[in-house]
Formats: sequence, C-alpha cells, structure tokens
Amino acid sequence: METVLLCIIAVVALSVILVKVYFCQMGVENIIAKVDSRSAFEVDEQTEDSLTFSTNIEFVNEGKQCGVLMDCFVRPQLPYEQYDGVETRGHGELLSAPREDDYFEAYIIQRKGYGKDLDRATIKAQIKLIARHGMTIKEAISKMPDFNFLIIWLEAGRMEAHYRQVRIGVSAAEIAKIAGTELVEA
Repeated sequence: METVLLCIIAVVALSVILVKVYFCQMGVENIIAKVDSRSAFEVDEQTEDSLTFSTNIEFVNEGKQCGVLMDCFVRPQLPYEQYDGVETRGHGELLSAPREDDYFEAYIIQRKGYGKDLDRATIKAQIKLIARHGMTIKEAISKMPDFNFLIIWLEAGRMEAHYRQVRIGVSAAEIAKIAGTELVEA
C-alpha cells in the first residue's frame, strides 16, 4: 500500500515537473514599445487656450507566444509643483481603431515571426495641454519646462496579466516649435 502511494506521488511530481519544463520551452509573450523609432510630435488640434499633440509608437511582440494588449493609457508627468501654467491630460488609442469614448479596445499581437503584420500594433499617444491662470496656450508653453509622460499597458498571455511602462521625454523647445512660439528665458 505504501509503495503504491509513493509511486502515485512520484508520478504526480514528475508530471508537474514535465509540464513546467514544457511551458518553459514554449515561452511567453513579450510586448515591447519601440520608443526609439516613434514618430515626431505633431499637432492634432490647437486653440487659443489648448494644444493637443501626439506621437505614434509601435508595439511588437518579441516573445514566443501571442500576447494581448489589454489596456493602454498615457500619463503626463508635469505636476503643478513643477509648472502650474498648464493642465495636462493624456490619451492612448490604437492607431487602427480610434475611439471617442476613451476606451482602449484589447488587441492581440501574434508571436514573433507568426505573420508579417500580425506581430505589431501602433499606439497613438496623445497629450493635451490646457493653459491656466488666464494665459493663452502660446504664453503658457513659452514658459514651460521639459517634462515626461508614461505609456502604461496591461499585457496578458501565457503569463499572468501584468503592467509594463515606458517613459518618453518631451522637450519644451520641441513643443514650442510645433505650437508656433518660442521659449522665454527665465
């Protein structure tokens, strides 16, 4: 009886080990944001008191299994303690499926080498600057410092769902240029 029980435990343990080795060999998803090859910032909309600009970032799956981009959002990092002349808002969406309701539609990115165009997605990262304290947007931008924004995405696949992020720098000089103004010396 004891020998049978030990044999059953050994078979179960060996099965668990074999399954783990199999999954290690099969690999997991690995969705990467190609920040170095992002597009230049461009103006989407400009009014007297606001500027909306964006950049496109390609996401690729360099893993061995397909992955799902479950959610993606843009978080500007320009708090009022650093500069209170503008309010910032961020928005992220699939370039191929823009939405007006601020909802991010999940997207499957196939594994590396699975198909020509199936292993990538392009995200449009949009930042809106809104002038404060009675300034026009050009006045507010002329005094603005450099800042960053995060692109944060929820990735799922063979691994448990997890968040990843990248940081993108925004040069005040570049934003002033696309807004049609110049920076002033402080």
